[in-house]
Amino acid sequence: MQLFNFDTETTPDLVLSVAGLTTYLQAVLEQDPQLQQVWVTGEVSSCNAHRSGTFFTLQDPDESAAIQCVVWKSQLDQLIERPQAGAQLMVLGRVRLYPARGTYQLTAWQVLPAGEGLRALRYRQLRDRLQAEGLFALELKRSLPPHPQTLAVVTSAQAAAWGDIQRTLRQRYPGLAVLLSPAIVQGDQAPNSIARAIRRVERDGRAEVIILARGGGATEDLECFNDERVVRAIADCPLPLVTGIGHQRDESLADLAADVAAHTPTAAAEQVVPQLVDLVADHTRRVTRIRQTFDACFQQHCQQLDGLRDRLQRLRLEQQLEHHHQLLGWRRQRLLQTASMRMQREQQRCQALRQTLQSLDPAAVLQRGYAVVRQEQGGIVRSPTEVQPGDRLRLQLADGEVQVQVIDPKTPTSD
Repeated sequence: MQLFNFDTETTPDLVLSVAGLTTYLQAVLEQDPQLQQVWVTGEVSSCNAHRSGTFFTLQDPDESAAIQCVVWKSQLDQLIERPQAGAQLMVLGRVRLYPARGTYQLTAWQVLPAGEGLRALRYRQLRDRLQAEGLFALELKRSLPPHPQTLAVVTSAQAAAWGDIQRTLRQRYPGLAVLLSPAIVQGDQAPNSIARAIRRVERDGRAEVIILARGGGATEDLECFNDERVVRAIADCPLPLVTGIGHQRDESLADLAADVAAHTPTAAAEQVVPQLVDLVADHTRRVTRIRQTFDACFQQHCQQLDGLRDRLQRLRLEQQLEHHHQLLGWRRQRLLQTASMRMQREQQRCQALRQTLQSLDPAAVLQRGYAVVRQEQGGIVRSPTEVQPGDRLRLQLADGEVQVQVIDPKTPTSD
């Protein structure tokens, strides 16, 4: 233990009272410009509501420090987020010192959610502002073309979503032209990249519909689809646009602005094109209904003619023969005209359906100069990685086959 000997030479000239020291500290704290308006973040460890206001304690996650806070009753209705125990908050206020207790306190003016809560608040604020501008209005949604011939996909060329979309389109609608407008779909550069990719499709002019797609991921990875630049690019796009972003989850702002929103890239591809087998089945059902309708109509008129014939036989032929002969001829003529017109309309519809099927026929594709590459065993070659130098292949053309030998298979590089 150390002993100190105080003599008259070491006695201080100024000794402060408790009130004097407290007044000095109060002046230091409350006159500091940085402490007159300061943001403090932390977790609410306790919260109590009183008639005069709400008192709560804000502390660091590791409980290494804490500060007492108060929101006076007159300010409560102005808060964006009210304090609750366990909540992560950002508090704006002023540091005040209370001499009677010798403690300092943060008098809060505004409270915001921190972390995930802050992200949700920004999402709601941006959504409400864009909704007020009419970017999500239902009356602005465009219908998808029933039978598109060319579509564009905005996604990363290396993403699994691109492969899922191609596979789904090949299975459902062979012969469809698919364009890729590559974009970055994650990170800080993603919003500008996605907006440029959408405008690139617009300028190209070939696509009839656009798919904006990305596979699943963490919430942070999908933040670019809540960016205002992406939302405005979708809303300004003159082409129908379908989103297929992530998995089952809450809607992004890109989903709200799109004409159709699907939960996955595969579902987006299924929304854009019909099943070819369904088209064939629909055509078959239409032909059957046409035949059934014509047979029923013809049978009905035959029954009417039989009824008229029976009436003629029961009447005095001398008085009614001429009248019913004219009536019968008129009805027969009307029947023939009606049947002829209906048959002509249905033939035209069948012709249109036949042309549609012909345009989708793989043989028609071969007629345009394309070829199907097959291995010697008959399997179709879809990638240069499936063949080796020296392999013999068969090229199926429109009017025959050509046998070739592989010299140097090359894999195309991605842009």
